Amino acid sequence: MISPSVKNDLVSPDSSDLNTRASIEVLSPQTFQKISILIPVYNEVNSLTTLLAMVESVDFCGLEKELVIVDDGSEDGTRDVLRELEKLNKPSYRIVYHNQNMGKGAALRTAIEIASGDIMAIQDADLEYNPKDYPPLVQMILDHKADAVYGSRISSGESKEAFTGLHYFGNKLLTAVTNLLYKTEITDMETCYKVFRSDVVKKIKIRSNRFDFEPEITAKLLKSGIRLSELPISYQGRAFHEGKKITWVDGLWALKALFLFRFID
Repeated sequence: MISPSVKNDLVSPDSSDLNTRASIEVLSPQTFQKISILIPVYNEVNSLTTLLAMVESVDFCGLEKELVIVDDGSEDGTRDVLRELEKLNKPSYRIVYHNQNMGKGAALRTAIEIASGDIMAIQDADLEYNPKDYPPLVQMILDHKADAVYGSRISSGESKEAFTGLHYFGNKLLTAVTNLLYKTEITDMETCYKVFRSDVVKKIKIRSNRFDFEPEITAKLLKSGIRLSELPISYQGRAFHEGKKITWVDGLWALKALFLFRFID
C-alpha cells in the first residue's frame, strides 16, 4: 500500500469562471469532535460484517465515531445482518432502511440528512477500500488544510492494477472532463473515499439517486470555492461476478451530471 502522506493540492476554480462560489467560514480545531461514516448498503451480505469490523478497528484521529448505515432495499440477507446488529443497541450505530432500492446517491442523501458528526466520510459496504487509509485524509481537515479531501486510487501504480480496463479508462475520462469543465487538477473524481466538513456538505442539495452522486457532489464542492485536496489510497477492485454494480451506463449518467451541474445549482 502506498504511503498516504504525499499531498496533492488542487487548483481552485477561477472565480471568473465558476460563479456560484460561497464564502466558507473556517472552523476552529476544537469544533471537530465527531465523525460520521456514511455507509450505503445494497446486497452486501458477504462483506458487511467484515467491513464494519474494519471501520470499528480504525482510530479516526481520536474523533468519536458514528456509523450511519442506510440499507437501500437489499434482498440478499443484508437486512437480517443489520437487524441482528440493531439488537446489540450500539450507541455509535444509526441504521436506516429504504423500502426499495433507489441508488447510492439516494442512500447517501438519507445518510447526510441524519448524520450528526462535524466531519463526514463515505465508506462503501464492500471491501474495495480499506478504512485504514482514512485517518490521513481526516487529519487534513483537522489541521485546516482542506475542507474536503478525496482519496485518489490513480496516483498509485499499485492501485491502478486493481482496475479493470473499462473502469480505469472510464474513470480517467470522467476525471478529465471534470478538470476541463471546473478548471481543477484532480486525479480521481469517481473515488468512493471522500471526507468533508459537515457544514459544507449539509448546505449542498443532492439531486442524484444513482452513482452520479460522485460527479454532482464534486461539481458543487468545486463551484462553492472550498479547498479540495487529494491523498493517495489503496484499492482492490471487484469484478462484476464478485458483486461490482457500476456499469458503463452509470458512466453516461456521470457525464450528463458533470455538464448539467456545471451550469445549474
